[in-house]
Amino acid sequence: MVKMTHSLSQKPLLEGELPISGKKTQVTETYRKELEHQQYRFVGSHSAVKVCGWTKNMLRGEGGCYKFKFYGIRSHQCMQMSPNLSCANRCSFCWRGSKAPVSQEWEWKMDDPELIVRESLQAHHTLLAGFGGNEKVSKQAFEQSKHVGHVALSLTGEPIAYPKINELCEQFHRQRISTFIVTNAQYPEAIQKLKTITQLYLSLDAPNQKILKELDIPLFSDYWERYIQSIENVSQKKYRKTARLTVVKGINDVEPDNYAKLIRKGDFDFVEVKGYMHVGESQKRLSRERMPDFDYVKEFGLKLLEFLKDEYELASEHKPSDVILLAKKKFHGKTWIDFEKFFELMNVTHPPENLDAEKYSVGMQNVKESEHDFGVIQ
Repeated sequence: MVKMTHSLSQKPLLEGELPISGKKTQVTETYRKELEHQQYRFVGSHSAVKVCGWTKNMLRGEGGCYKFKFYGIRSHQCMQMSPNLSCANRCSFCWRGSKAPVSQEWEWKMDDPELIVRESLQAHHTLLAGFGGNEKVSKQAFEQSKHVGHVALSLTGEPIAYPKINELCEQFHRQRISTFIVTNAQYPEAIQKLKTITQLYLSLDAPNQKILKELDIPLFSDYWERYIQSIENVSQKKYRKTARLTVVKGINDVEPDNYAKLIRKGDFDFVEVKGYMHVGESQKRLSRERMPDFDYVKEFGLKLLEFLKDEYELASEHKPSDVILLAKKKFHGKTWIDFEKFFELMNVTHPPENLDAEKYSVGMQNVKESEHDFGVIQ
C-alpha cells in the first residue's frame, strides 16, 4: 500500500483517509468567470456542470457519443459534471489552463452531496432549456432529456479526491442516475474505498515512469508508485472498470507490451484506446501533429491487442471520436449496460459495495428498440 504524502503535520492519516483542511474557496473569481464564459455553471464552491457537445448532437438527431455505441449511454440524458475542480496533475494533453486549481489534498470548504446533486441537475436543465425551441430538436428527445439517466463525473479535476464521493454516488443512484467516474490514478486509497458505481475509468497515460512524468506533470513525488498502486486497487473491484489510453502521437504510443502488463495488473474489463484532441489550453503545450487520426489510433490499439489477444478482443470502434474498444472475451460482446438491472441490484436497503459487472452487462441485441432512437450507430 502506498503511503499518502501530504503537507499537513497535525496528525497522521488513517488508512484510506483523504486529508481535509482549511475553509478557503477552491476557485478564484477570475477563473470562475473564465469558465462561465465557456458555458460552465458552478455548483456550490467546488463543483461544475457543462453540457457535452454529444448531448447537443443527440438532441438534434445527429448521433450519440462513443459511449452510446459502446455501452448504451443515451447522450441526450447524460449530465457532465465534476465534484472537484482541482487535480494532482497538470497533464500536457489536458484542455485545462494554468489558472486551474491543483493540489495534492483536499484543503477547501466542502459542500454536501445532496446540494451538489440537486444544484447540478438544476444547472444542467437550465443549460438545456433553450433547446426546447430549436426546430432541429425532436420534442420527444427534449422531453426525455429532462430526465437525466447518467452522470459522467469527468468534466475536470479529480472527482474521487472529493472526500464524500461515495455518498455523492449513492445520491445519484437513489434518483436512478448511473455513475461514471474517471480517475487519474494518483489516489490509490480513494480508489480502494470507492464503493459500487456503474463504471470506473482509470487514465492509463503511460507505459513507463519517464513518460508518465513527462506527459502528466504530477504534483506527487511518488507519482509512479501511486499509479501502480491505483491500478492494483482497481483489480479488486468487481464492478465494470475501463482503462482509458489517450494516444498522444510520438509521446506515449510506445511499449504496447508494457501497457498490456498494466492492463492485466488492473484486470480491466474494457480498454478504450482514444486519440488525443488538440483543443483548449493543450494547444499551447502540444503541436497539432500530436493528434493522431483514427487509423493511427486503431493501428496502435491492434498492436496492444497482440499482447492481450488470449483474454481480450476488438469489440467496437467509433471513428468520429477516434476511439476503439477492447473487451474481455468473457463478456461475449455484451458491452452494453442493463441500467434497469443495475438499479434493481443497487436500490436496496444494503446495496452491494462491490457489484459483479457481469450481473448488469448485456449485448446490444438485448436492448429495447427504443434505445436506438435519436442516435446514429456509426
